[in-house]
Amino acid sequence: MTTVSAARQPSSATVRVTRPLALGCGVIGFALLTWAGAKASVPLPFTPVPGTLQMLPVLLAGALLGARGGAASQIAYLLMGIAGLPVFALPGAGPAYLLGPTAGYLLGFVAAAYVAGRAIGGRRPAGAARAFLGFVAGSAALHLCGLAWLTVLAGGHLGAAVRAGLQPFLLFDLAKIVLATGVYTAWERWRWTRARTRDDATPR
Repeated sequence: MTTVSAARQPSSATVRVTRPLALGCGVIGFALLTWAGAKASVPLPFTPVPGTLQMLPVLLAGALLGARGGAASQIAYLLMGIAGLPVFALPGAGPAYLLGPTAGYLLGFVAAAYVAGRAIGGRRPAGAARAFLGFVAGSAALHLCGLAWLTVLAGGHLGAAVRAGLQPFLLFDLAKIVLATGVYTAWERWRWTRARTRDDATPR
């Protein structure tokens, strides 16, 4: 029985190949999801920052790929835009786009994914409460970056930056955090249930 069980285990060489491949696919996949989230854009008349769904894939990238993998997915997203692909929420692309009003938030995507990954990371499911707090931390990192740049554009007026870049989005962002928490906990529950089922089915 021991021989049969060992034969069913993946070799170390297979693991060394499949793990980077899976991570690379995840990085590209979440970069594309962030692009898709940018196209679900709602312009608001009282702020230059549009409402988008991008925070959802950004936070989930950190939670599911880990801090480094999540950050890498957002760096890949930014590089696509810098290269000229129309991946951003507002019209335009290229390096000059990173001087616009949303530049702080775009750089904040990298910080948000990393912070969420660090806060939630671990080998076992984090649980809904820890996931929620981790996503709140990631969202805070995102807004800190966005508000810092908006404050510069507003001539140092933090209040104006808060009114334009934070207050209009608080409830919308809370909804995305709740949704991200639900998606993450459901995925982890399915993943660990599947792993236990596979272990129980392995002959011993």
